[in-house]
Amino acid sequence: MPLSLIPHRLFTHYTEITPEYLREKGITLLLSDLDFTLAPKSVRRPNEELRAWIAQLNAAGIDFMIVSNNRSGARVTEFCADLGVPYQGHAGKPSTRGLTAAMARANTDRAHTAMLGDKLLTDMLAANRAGVLALMVEPLGGPVTLWQKVLHALQAPFKAVCRRRMVKNG
Repeated sequence: MPLSLIPHRLFTHYTEITPEYLREKGITLLLSDLDFTLAPKSVRRPNEELRAWIAQLNAAGIDFMIVSNNRSGARVTEFCADLGVPYQGHAGKPSTRGLTAAMARANTDRAHTAMLGDKLLTDMLAANRAGVLALMVEPLGGPVTLWQKVLHALQAPFKAVCRRRMVKNG
């Protein structure tokens, strides 16, 4: 169970993660955070871009599930129902319990799973601890509150390490 905060790969936007990239990595299940990863927290409904992206994943045989730490399940429940995807709530990231439960629900293992998120201390740490491919995106809507701005600044050195590794490893 590595305690690394460094993602395996960093993307600007979730749409850069293609079915081809995931298949190349052997991924059959993509788990994803919701807030700031797929939509800004203030957005209540999925947009067409997100719907099309998930449809591409599904067409390529890649299952998709949202794994969320949201304390109130209402937003996630509505968002996922509208999107037509399952979710694992109260995930407790950086604990691995939510990711483990999601993999069990999808009947797959860590070797075939990736976790997509925008935060090092929850999403990437949980992914690395669970032994799944850790994929990070820049937060949609950007950091808004002072706390988010501080967290965003603290993530910069870890993202820089990831970028260097990406250049080195191609």
